[in-house]
Amino acid sequence: MTVQGRDCLIVLKTQYREMGVPYSEETIREAVSLLTEEAAIEGDGSCRAIRKSSGVTGCVVTPLTIGTAPLLLYLAMGSTGLPLYVSETRNIYRYKLNLLPAEDSTRFDLVQERGGSRTLYEGCAVTGFELRIHREEAVKLKLDIRGERPPAIYPYQDIAPTEKGERFMGDRVTYRINGTEYYNIYGLTLSTKKEDGTKTELWIKRSLEKGSDIPGLIEELTITAQLLRDKYEYRHYGMFRLTLSRLVLTADETAVDCADGVIGPLRYYVAGTVNAEVFTATGENLE
Repeated sequence: MTVQGRDCLIVLKTQYREMGVPYSEETIREAVSLLTEEAAIEGDGSCRAIRKSSGVTGCVVTPLTIGTAPLLLYLAMGSTGLPLYVSETRNIYRYKLNLLPAEDSTRFDLVQERGGSRTLYEGCAVTGFELRIHREEAVKLKLDIRGERPPAIYPYQDIAPTEKGERFMGDRVTYRINGTEYYNIYGLTLSTKKEDGTKTELWIKRSLEKGSDIPGLIEELTITAQLLRDKYEYRHYGMFRLTLSRLVLTADETAVDCADGVIGPLRYYVAGTVNAEVFTATGENLE
């Protein structure tokens, strides 16, 4: 079930932060398991079922904004180090985020306001995420969320409003492969599963241009998204960066069946590390 509308709100709560996130869709709901007893084959019988709450399940698809990107990417990756002050800036701090399995990732609480009622899901974790970047579209992050605690009624009146900061767009994203910037990448999708270890795949959509095709083995890929407003300090606040190492081509799904320009997808498996950098205007703890 997908719920959209102005009367719905998703709030993420960590130890130090509480933030309402904008979203394009969400499917957060109580996870329910049934223990059933079937009727015997011979003779009459009855069917019974015991309903048991198994916590929370679902996903949230949200655009990344200047305010939400640090927290959302931190929850997606799983851990962060201490904030480091960026020299030659007024008050900019950098966080390095590391990818961890779901069982080792940071836990958080989720408050869902729907139809006038508020539900609290405690002890949630991100079990997988998908980052989608395409030209002329907002950069979106899908978080797959699981939790083991049953939902409860959220008793407090005050709740964080939805963050309304400027959104990152696919037009302002740059890609560097093995130290060289590529201009023919139309978009990409980064998909990570975090249960029982981590598994990361990457789909790169690129336009076919002579002499600029992407290699089958990528030692390092750097993805940098920026907001280019005058009020942001260049290359710091209003930016996030992902760095992936040891990408191996697993499939070329390009189909050339027309005379016009072709945008073909390449599928890579990430055999190395996945890291991210985010910046904030204060040194507050993301946790």
